[in-house]
This record gives sequence, C-alpha cells and structure tokens, in this order.
Amino acid sequence: MKKNIKQFQIYATALKLFAKYGFKRTRVEDIANELNMTKGNIYLYTKDKKSLYQETVAYALQNWQELVKNEIQKAEDVVERFKIMSLKAYEYLSQMPYLCKILIDDPSIFPLSPKEDHFIEINKISINIIKSILSQGIKENRFRNVNVDVVAEVLFSVYIMFIIKTYIKPESGANMDMFKIGLDLILEGLIAKK
Repeated sequence: MKKNIKQFQIYATALKLFAKYGFKRTRVEDIANELNMTKGNIYLYTKDKKSLYQETVAYALQNWQELVKNEIQKAEDVVERFKIMSLKAYEYLSQMPYLCKILIDDPSIFPLSPKEDHFIEINKISINIIKSILSQGIKENRFRNVNVDVVAEVLFSVYIMFIIKTYIKPESGANMDMFKIGLDLILEGLIAKK
C-alpha cells in the first residue's frame, strides 16, 4: 500500500514537471528533488525516464476517466448518462492544466491510428464506457438499434477531435457551444423515434 501512495506522489509531481519543462528538459533528478528523494529511489518505482513519462500520462488519463465514470454513476436515465459522459469528459480536461499542457506538447497521446496509440488500453476502457451506455439505451428502447462497436468508435473519434480542436490546437469557434451543438446532433441521431 505504501508503494502505491508513493507512486501517486511521484506521478503527480512528474506530471507537473513534465508539463512545465517538457519531456526532454525534465530530469529524473528534478522529480526526485521535488519529492525529497534520490534519483535511485525513483528507479525503485519505474524503469527509466520514458517509462516514468508514459506511466505519468497514463495516471493522468485514468484520473480523468475516473472522474467521468463517477459522474455517470450519478444518473440512471440513459440519455442523461450519455450527456453527462460527453460533457464531463470534455469539461474536466479544462480543470487539468498539467495534462492539457502535456497533450499540447505531445500530440502522439491521441494518434490517428490505433497502431500508434501508447494508451490503447485506457482508450479501450473509454470506448467500453460508451458501448455500455449505447447498449443500455438500445436495451431500454431509448436509442435506435445501432452497431454499438462501430458507433462507439465513431463517437470516441469525434470526441478526440473536439479535444484536439479545443485544448490542443485551439481553433476559433471550437468551444463548449460547438460541442453542445455536436452533442445534440448525435443524440438526435441516436434517440429512438416513437
């Protein structure tokens, strides 16, 4: 248990320093110094700097994902769950400045090809969350009967596009209003007509 607490502290500190200085300029010694540890102690928790970076980004992505999952659990209505999932996943990133900065500096975190995705397992969990909500909506006859696997991939891709346009490569007009319009259009296409 103590090792997990220390890992949490290492990842939180590393996230801050990788965001501030970037991967190349951040030294493991800098992270160790922030934690009043030695560089050698850091290596008890990770293999090397590259591994530490990937573990740190994974930690931040999983925290983001957990925040969204917790919000989804607060609603029972499937349409409301879909809205919460979409909005909270989009909004929460604005509350994570260190992760935002890392995403800006490292576009490979959200690659176009799954073959290049270093965080594919985390992204699969996000896609499975979408699939779960879609399946619930279909089962309850609230959503049209769609190919859940394909639609979940499409929705995740659209979501990533909005993240990139809003936070990573901001474009004028790419903001919450545009996102909400997109969400409304998606829901109009999903909701079963009675």
